[in-house]
Amino acid sequence: MDLYEFQAKELFARHGVPTTSGIVVRTPQHAKEAAEELGCAVVVKAQVKTGGRGKAGGVKLAADPQEALERATDILGLDIKGHTVHQVLITPASDIDEEYYVSILLDRSNRTFLAMASKEGGVEIEQLAVERPEALARVAVDPLVGVDRAKAEEIVDAAAFDASVRDQVIEVLERLWDVFINEDATLVEVNPLVKTPEGQVLALDGKVSLDENASFRHPEFDSLVDSVETDPLEVAAKERDLNYVKLSGSVGIIGNGAGLVMSTLDVVAYAGEEFGGQRPANFLDIGGGASAQVMADGLEIILSDAEVKSVFVNVFGGITACDAVANGILQALELLAGKGEAVAKPLVVRLDGNNADLGRQILRDAANQLVEIVDTMDEAARRVAELAAQGA
Repeated sequence: MDLYEFQAKELFARHGVPTTSGIVVRTPQHAKEAAEELGCAVVVKAQVKTGGRGKAGGVKLAADPQEALERATDILGLDIKGHTVHQVLITPASDIDEEYYVSILLDRSNRTFLAMASKEGGVEIEQLAVERPEALARVAVDPLVGVDRAKAEEIVDAAAFDASVRDQVIEVLERLWDVFINEDATLVEVNPLVKTPEGQVLALDGKVSLDENASFRHPEFDSLVDSVETDPLEVAAKERDLNYVKLSGSVGIIGNGAGLVMSTLDVVAYAGEEFGGQRPANFLDIGGGASAQVMADGLEIILSDAEVKSVFVNVFGGITACDAVANGILQALELLAGKGEAVAKPLVVRLDGNNADLGRQILRDAANQLVEIVDTMDEAARRVAELAAQGA
């Protein structure tokens, strides 16, 4: 889960990372009131979960409350890389002497952690890494040791920070490690980390990605979710504890096990090329021991997606018995019909493994014209893509 800047900076402050405070608002009038409350020149910053805000006009200086109102009017509703700005952060303007970059992240390719630092912050770090890789220090972090004082010194020296800020940046890195570990993050990033004319080092911006797999340790994560920005189907799925991700295709996908579902996405995308480029509409994993109710909940979510034209249920019965899956499909159709919602989207079902024969027989006996049983995954993918094209 990616956080907004203001949420990231709240985490920073909680762990002792020196940063700036601010006030989050959703209307221009509230922006004016926030600037009046702060009583100084402010920066109006779009709160969206993407980079490039400054280039897109999402970060503007305001000398007084009236100008804050005007700048907020300009920014609210702005589209930044496909993200609509619904809120802005009003924060005191800071004089900047120098800008730096620091981050700690999960290095998946090497199965460890990685710290990065540069004396050249305030720019797109991806561009810097390509054009001037020598300006970006990369230091591997042993998960068993972490970023202690010695490791922080190694990172700072690798990036050749000046002696005037060396100790402060070392302390920032140690505290960012606290954020990274204690909040179960996969990324903490500060760009820019700045030095003020008075010589103080501050995290002027912040980016944090949290590992949602660790949310059972952090019930407070629920308060960080922005339902306005989150797709309503994803919100509904989360409320039912479904592992669901909305995509932009026409074929609904439901399966048991992340590996099988990922394979299904690929097979459907490949088969869909024959039928006008039909693509998966979602990722939905009902898990290894899903009940009929879980299956019903999953299908209800998928069938509620207006973009879905057909659904592929691909299950290999292991812990999940195929007869439970079959009953779940029929239960979902009855549930939707009982709500007065017309169910007219065809389902292609491929069952294999535990109680597969029984599951297929349950579906045949039900004789629902919407449900079509196909034996193999490739054949099912081709058929569901064909049906999606016909319903487009």
